[in-house]
Amino acid sequence: MSSVLENATKHFRSKLDGTLLEIAVPEWETTVYYYPTTPLKDESSILQLQQQGKTVEALVQTLIVKCRQADGTRMFKPADRVALLNEVDPQVIVRIAGQLNGIDTDTLEDIEKN
Repeated sequence: MSSVLENATKHFRSKLDGTLLEIAVPEWETTVYYYPTTPLKDESSILQLQQQGKTVEALVQTLIVKCRQADGTRMFKPADRVALLNEVDPQVIVRIAGQLNGIDTDTLEDIEKN
């Protein structure tokens, strides 16, 4: 492995060193935790859905791959997709996904209106 690639992977691993960021979700009486970055493999599943025009599915996929418990384990499983799509408040999903993706609150408000 080249020194540049070693440095690149070391940098990425440092962002996954156990430091979790938090989003309070009072509607769910919980806190969602997430890492400051996500592996490109996980991001690609979200991007693929967006490119197909499946925005809602992309938002749900964002929650599935990024939301964590306090111990760093995934909060949702792929099998939770149907319930998230059909049985969870869309405004809460949009807000959480927006925060996970670093979207500012003004942009989130515009998305929620549409």
